[in-house]
This record gives sequence, C-alpha cells and structure tokens, in this order.
Amino acid sequence: MTGLPRKIIHCDCDCFYASIEMRDDPSLVGRPLAVGGRPETRGVVATCNYEARRYGVHSAMSSARALRLCPELLILPPSMDKYRAASAQIMEIYRDYTGLVEPLSLDEAYLDVSGTGRHNGSATLIAREIRSRVAQAVGITVSAGVAPNKFVAKIASDWNKPDGLFVVRPEQVDAFVAALPVGKLHGVGKVTGARLARLGVQTCGDLRGWTQAALRDEFGAFGDRLHDLCRGIDHREVSPNRERKSISVEQTFVTDLTSLEQCEASLEGFLQQLEARIRRSDAQDTINKLFVKLRFADFSRTTAEGMGTAPDAEQYRILLATAFRRNTRPVRLMGIGVRLGEAGQQLGLFDG
Repeated sequence: MTGLPRKIIHCDCDCFYASIEMRDDPSLVGRPLAVGGRPETRGVVATCNYEARRYGVHSAMSSARALRLCPELLILPPSMDKYRAASAQIMEIYRDYTGLVEPLSLDEAYLDVSGTGRHNGSATLIAREIRSRVAQAVGITVSAGVAPNKFVAKIASDWNKPDGLFVVRPEQVDAFVAALPVGKLHGVGKVTGARLARLGVQTCGDLRGWTQAALRDEFGAFGDRLHDLCRGIDHREVSPNRERKSISVEQTFVTDLTSLEQCEASLEGFLQQLEARIRRSDAQDTINKLFVKLRFADFSRTTAEGMGTAPDAEQYRILLATAFRRNTRPVRLMGIGVRLGEAGQQLGLFDG
C-alpha cells in the first residue's frame, strides 16, 4: 500500500435517534420530531428529523427554544438501549468489510478499506453496499463520504444528506477543498471563524495564501493544522482501538442551585451513576484523575480536577467546593467524572 492513496469511508447515520423512533413507530414519519429532554427541565435536543430542521431546530438547542420555533414539535425521551442495539448491528456490518473501523459515536464511524478485496477494491461500491445493507437490516439510512483521507471523507458524507453518497477522488481533492468555507475545517468554530473573516479569509483557497510560518505566528500550533487542512492534507490513520479519555455524568437542574450544600446533596446520586458507567466500560483500572464540572447561571463554566484512581466522595466534595467558589452566581449544571489513562498512572493533586 506504500505510496498509494488510502480509501477512507466516513459513514454517518441520518438523524439517528429520530430515525430509530420513526422506524419503530411509522406514524411519526412526516411530522416534526426531536429526541431530547423536556422543556420544563431545561432539556436539550439530542437530534431531530429533517421536518423539524426546516423550522430551524437543531441538536444542542434547548427544547424550550425548539418548541418556540416549531410548536407542533414532538419531543421524545431518549431510548438509549434501543439506540445501542441498532448501533451494534451497524458496526457489525462495517466490520464485515474491514477490521479498520473507528467508531466516533453510536451513529458515526470511519472505515479504511484500502486493503480489502471486496468489489475489486472499489470503496465506492463498498460504501453503496454498506448503505443498502444497513437500510435492509436496521431500517434506517446512512450517508457516506469516500475520499483518500479522514478529513475529506467526513465532509463528503455531509454533502448529499440525507441518504446520500459522495465521492472525492484523489485528483479531485485539491479543487474540492479549495472551495470549502474555512468553517468546514475541524477546529474552526465561531471564534476562530470570525477571526479568520477579519483577516480576509473566507475559503480554504483564501487560507492557502498564508505561509505555514505566518499561520503559526497568528494561531500558534493550530496554524500547522490549518496549513495542512486547507490543502486537503490529513495523515491521520483510522484507529479501531481509539482510547476513551473520560467517563462522566451531568445534570441540568430545573431550578438553579444557590449554595454549596445544595450541590453536595446531589453528589451521592451522581456517584452511583458514575460508578455504574465505569463498571460497564470496564475502566476501573485506568482511572488517573477525578473532576467536577459546573456551569453557572451566566453560562460560564469551570472544571476542578485532582488525582484519584477511583471515585471518592470526599475528594469530589473538595473539588466541588473549589469549583463552586470560582463564581458567585447560582449553578445550573453540575457534572462529575474521571479521566482515563494507563493503568496505575499517577498525577499530582490538582495537576493540569
């Protein structure tokens, strides 16, 4: 394979949670639908179907705002067991074509099919067959992008959504990427995008006018990444054994918590949930840090971290007090979790 372009497929299920709900209840098809939390409990939209998106509803939006935009919107609570079962079916289909499958979430994955002999090595035909098999076996649609690297494949999978397939051949990468808005680059959010706009940069073609040294001076180490991505360069490999870095639980409260004592009262329930998730992930031997995350009424956030190899109530109380004292406003969201690393790895108290 040395010197030959890789063949990467990025598969992304279309509005996954909502698609599973519509599959199981056909009466939901054609009406605006979202999966997420209740508006009265400050819930957020996890995903929504395309009928809801026409009203401006999107994932991570508060359920209350979603209902204001679309009063007819039906919001269903998540059924995670059902979604995990569908995801397992889908990943099994992917692995029938290659061992190099890197799941990014329940509904999204990279596949490296460079070395497969299926369909005479045609990544396009493999992607087409995968999409057909998922539709038949699971009952939902998958959009796919085919390209020589992960960056371009991921953008391509979004090109013909929903239920689409888009191929960017090696000789097409340069022109395809040059025309992309810089907001499509991984790591370019609203702040960096606005900064680039002020510098007169709108497209990847514009960004190519900057030397690597100039980008590094302006954006630090991220400048090197910008230099490569705007040229369609991405050497990342598909990693089937991508390590999980943390496990956590969190909750947005119906009523803001105004005292440290109120926050501490939630710790016991949080700990039980966290310990259960750690056991399910079989991660007990890889914990090297504990952390507490708070979001305040003004939407500012803070995280306090400390050394630990297992969830510990007293340690979480110390971290909670540290985080709570950083802002005088009430707490709207609280979370606790663990960082994962190599078994037995130790870090100093409040490192990082």
